[in-house]
Amino acid sequence: MKKLLKIVGFVFLALFAVLAIAVYAIAQGTVEGTKVVVGDIDLTEVADGTYTGEYAFKRWTNTLNVTVSDHKITKIEIEKNVQFYSQELSDQVFADVIAKQSLDIDIQSGATVTSKAYLKAIEDAVGGN
Repeated sequence: MKKLLKIVGFVFLALFAVLAIAVYAIAQGTVEGTKVVVGDIDLTEVADGTYTGEYAFKRWTNTLNVTVSDHKITKIEIEKNVQFYSQELSDQVFADVIAKQSLDIDIQSGATVTSKAYLKAIEDAVGGN
């Protein structure tokens, strides 16, 4: 019986350690990521075409293709996405940028770092300020 309790205790401790490491890995960089400053974009000098932009910060690394037509962003596509992304979130961020033609959009609570990662890649693609 004592041996069984030791085994159960060891398994519990091991599971707790794995969980703690997973939480740490997922949360790492969150504070720094929320402080990232996103500039804005000036599309008046951007020629028609598709531009690739990247943003690299821990697990929020992504690559986007941004299509510009007649000095307007008309399409944003994901080439390489962040880990743990939500298609709904990326669709909303891209739709908001296209609707406003600006990176100054409302960011969804709870998805600040991911949203900023997308915005920084768009900024990189079309030469933000």
